Amino acid sequence: SGSAGLDLATAQSVTLHTTAVALIPTRVFGPLGGGRSALLLGRSSTTKMGLFVLPGVIDADFCREIQIMAWTPVPPCYIPAGQKIAQLIPFVSATGKGGGDRNGGFGSTGSPLTFWTKAVTWQQPMLICQINDQNFHGLVDTGADITIAR
Repeated sequence: SGSAGLDLATAQSVTLHTTAVALIPTRVFGPLGGGRSALLLGRSSTTKMGLFVLPGVIDADFCREIQIMAWTPVPPCYIPAGQKIAQLIPFVSATGKGGGDRNGGFGSTGSPLTFWTKAVTWQQPMLICQINDQNFHGLVDTGADITIAR
């Protein structure tokens, strides 16, 4: 009682051999019921062990096995079966129950979009943008959330 969430344990023993993100099965399946969605977060004790659980959202209409996305900066990392490494924080979405069951998974509600990326160094980040066959040269303001060229 008093816990904000429900602990999620690993369904099988897993060894992370690289620093790549791994999907760890839980044998817990959606939907969660009652129109509930959930945040999937790592437990603080998991982070102290050098295992990082990446946060995620489990939608109310998700119908497959819930998997934990995790990585370690110092492989190998062994995780025994039944180890509680994550938690689900349930909530009722303000947008309703959704439009029916989905069988998608990671990224199924749409692909993330990256329009432009650049490594920011000590030099000022400059960009040439071509719109309607016209070139625009500009300094990219890395402190802004959005830049609009006219």
